[in-house]
Amino acid sequence: MGHADGLHRRSAGALGRGRMQGAPGMEMRAMAVEFPVVHGHPNRLPFEGVLTLVDVPSDKAPSGARGHRVMLTREAAEAALPSLLGMAVDYKAGWDGHDARQKCGIITAAELDGRKLTVAGYLFARDFPEMEQKIREDGEGMGLMGMSYELADAHVADMKASIWTLTRATFTGAAILLREKAAYRSTSFRVKRGGTMRRAAVARG
Repeated sequence: MGHADGLHRRSAGALGRGRMQGAPGMEMRAMAVEFPVVHGHPNRLPFEGVLTLVDVPSDKAPSGARGHRVMLTREAAEAALPSLLGMAVDYKAGWDGHDARQKCGIITAAELDGRKLTVAGYLFARDFPEMEQKIREDGEGMGLMGMSYELADAHVADMKASIWTLTRATFTGAAILLREKAAYRSTSFRVKRGGTMRRAAVARG
């Protein structure tokens, strides 16, 4: 599930940036951290995944939301996109939650693609061989693995609402876990060997 610190009522670097035109009415803005290419690096395993959905209520309440389902607005996600870059991904034994001290990779790119907030980066495969093996066994081609975000300083539009609308937040990381354990069951995660990192973009309509 998702993890949020500092949820409260709404109050009254090294980035690669660029613009490109997409479909009519859509503006694409690149958002990525540039890393030098090191072919065959034993500790860099490229990954990509769907971290969450925007403007869509979660399937269940994330950790820290006091039993409330949540909805991250597109505006909040877009404003917070730079805070994802350079943040760590982690995993927990059992693949059912978060362990921020078990950092196993880094996020280097993020993108808003329709309602999907996607991320890409590298896992530290040599440092965590058991993690890579588990992900490949359970996730590759089967779609069992998902992701969950970690937030701080999230602002809720109405604390009394049954579904909390997050209007502002800062991403502090992400977790790799089983999709069925995530607040959003439509998330995904996969590793890819020999692939190249593509520059991510923000779609604005």
